[in-house]
Amino acid sequence: MNQDYIKPDNWSIIEEGFDRESVKSSESLFSIGNGAMGQRANFEENYSGETFQGSYIAGIYYPDKTKVGWWKNGYPKYFAKVLNAPNWIGINIEINGEDFDLNSCTEVKNFRRELNMKEGWYHRSFQATLKNGTEVAVDIRRFLSLDLDEVGVINYEITPLNKDAKIIYKPYIDAGVTNEDANWEEKFWEPLDVKKSGNEAFVTAQTFKTHFKVTTFMQNTIWARGEKQNLSPTSVDTIADKILFYYDVIVAKGEKSGIQKIGGYTVSLNHADTISAAENIIQTALAKGYDQLLQDQIDAWAKIWEMSDITIDGDVKAQQGIRFNIFQLNQTYLGKDSRLNIGPKGFTGEKYGGSTYWDTEAYCIPFYMATKDQQVARNLLTYRYNQLDKAIENAKDNLGFTNGAALYPMVTMNGEECHNEWEITHEEIHRNGAIAFAIYNYYRFTGDYSYIPEKGLEVLIGIARFWHQRASFSANKNQYMILGVTGPNEYENNINNNFYTNYIAKWCIDYAYEQIQKVSLEYPSDHKRIMEKVKLSETELQEWNKVAGNMYFPRSEEMGIYLQQDGFLDKDLVRVKDLDRSQRPINQKWSWDRVLRSPYIKQADVLQCFYFFEDHFAKDELERNFDFYESFTVHESSLSPCVHSIQAALLDKMDMAYAFYLRTSRLDLDDYNKEVEEGCHITSMAGTWMSIVEGFGGMRVKNDALHFSPKIPKEWGGYSFKINFRNQILKIAVDHKETKLSLEGTKELTVYVNGAPVLVQPNN
Repeated sequence: MNQDYIKPDNWSIIEEGFDRESVKSSESLFSIGNGAMGQRANFEENYSGETFQGSYIAGIYYPDKTKVGWWKNGYPKYFAKVLNAPNWIGINIEINGEDFDLNSCTEVKNFRRELNMKEGWYHRSFQATLKNGTEVAVDIRRFLSLDLDEVGVINYEITPLNKDAKIIYKPYIDAGVTNEDANWEEKFWEPLDVKKSGNEAFVTAQTFKTHFKVTTFMQNTIWARGEKQNLSPTSVDTIADKILFYYDVIVAKGEKSGIQKIGGYTVSLNHADTISAAENIIQTALAKGYDQLLQDQIDAWAKIWEMSDITIDGDVKAQQGIRFNIFQLNQTYLGKDSRLNIGPKGFTGEKYGGSTYWDTEAYCIPFYMATKDQQVARNLLTYRYNQLDKAIENAKDNLGFTNGAALYPMVTMNGEECHNEWEITHEEIHRNGAIAFAIYNYYRFTGDYSYIPEKGLEVLIGIARFWHQRASFSANKNQYMILGVTGPNEYENNINNNFYTNYIAKWCIDYAYEQIQKVSLEYPSDHKRIMEKVKLSETELQEWNKVAGNMYFPRSEEMGIYLQQDGFLDKDLVRVKDLDRSQRPINQKWSWDRVLRSPYIKQADVLQCFYFFEDHFAKDELERNFDFYESFTVHESSLSPCVHSIQAALLDKMDMAYAFYLRTSRLDLDDYNKEVEEGCHITSMAGTWMSIVEGFGGMRVKNDALHFSPKIPKEWGGYSFKINFRNQILKIAVDHKETKLSLEGTKELTVYVNGAPVLVQPNN
């Protein structure tokens, strides 16, 4: 497969020419979603070649029992899987007695598919010759409605080109699906009911163990000779978990026929009676009709782009990259439901289980805060507050901690830890810090302090208690240590005193202490309520401060850098540039033992600390640490290039910043890691947005004001983006001569550009 087979285009992802080798990769890249559900770009018709079938429903998961050779105490009992949901898109087709299958056609030409990001639809068209000699032109458009988020729509048209044709359309819904990544090859769905009525069908199934009930539905309309055909199915096949309709259509050469299929899911998370809900949503969709549903989709996406678009002049690949990233983020999560979160693959694949990681707090919240109403980011924080009891349970049951100490899971669906690697589950504890930092970051950006006395302070106290108990005192150094951890760089396990982990532990305790004092003074009734609930004493606070005030940070005075961990300089420090290219990526070429002993860094670790706490360090400190650690970083995590791009821009290393930006923005489009067929890297896409806004735009929030220090890559003519800062919409446009600011609304706003205050008057 050609790595760059996707055509450069400002607003669309386009593939031309049918290549069986790229089918699975394209299924990922052309995925569609609407926040409530999503699906890979599988063909509607049967395809006998290599394919990865995948449809997913937000919030529906299965606790797949952990499979390990050697059980350790505290091991998570299961790994949560986002379930491959029942398939509603299927439309098998028979043409002149032969099953239609692109894999077996004698010729496929003019094959083209397009994901139109501006308007939110997926389109596929081609001409094919079947083995029986029939030539057809096929045109398919599909979208998942943003307005009716339980509904998807397919318009599938066939025109026989060289002879008349008898076409049998066989739309179906099928709950007999499995996950590619199931540990025990279990079936996840129990069929409950199959029902049909006229051109409508319903398959209701329930997940084993978690008992989510889902009704998958379809409604079919046949078109021929330019008008709707009042056809009922000529026959129906029904089994326990599948129903298939047959529609026979005689079509003259050159005449177009087609099927419009409405489908989707109603789930017990939202409805007591999922079947009647499905019947109602079908009627709502039919009343609108295909053309109106499509127009509503175009309008809904226009509204999203109005706020979240980033424009780049003179660099189509860079423009396509950032819009693809923004598009996928909005397809995955729209902030409507605080029960939901953002999985690393979104709705594009099964890897990582579709669960919540620290990616949400570290990378995604900045994007959602700045491009949507602040309630969206508040919902993401509320998600963690609602799972605080489970985090306390996790620390108690798995680590033996007491007194309300909270360890948030590395991976979760419902607050329980469900990561399947012991070393990550118990050692990659820095995720607690990202959750606390997100609370601070939310207040810093939105100015909405109310979240902290209402909910956030309890989370901060639980996290501070964790760090207090997790630190151990070294009589040898007369300081507090944090031993046996894994930092963001997962190419080091079970190391001592990871600088980032130690630093964020100290910060969490300090920040929790500050907020307790602030709430005590400004929200006394909340303070009283919380203190009675958590039973926090002055003595305990003094113990916290003793740990935070005497935390150990590994450092090389000679080199002027912080050490990633105590033993980092004992490694064989061969830089990445001196590593033979044939050895990359090391996670696919080396034994895990060799990876762990190497100096190579999967993603920003010390530099993650400098990203979060930039204002705690001098710029020359950042430069020394950046130059040292970047030279050992292999960027084999999707979360790595964005942090490096932001810091390279700050340090005026613009060629490097641009290269890292391209890598993060086109990670999937250009398949840098040769794994896009497994799904797209959704959470790291928020880092792409940060690379432009915080990297090239230099956006920071200081003392309740927006600051910008704009820079521009030489490859670009200009760029622009919008920020929703405390309910005022500011647009920033940068070119090689100047920075222009414009403001929507009625109030003026003072912002700082390169340190100088600029009073921006509203446009209207």
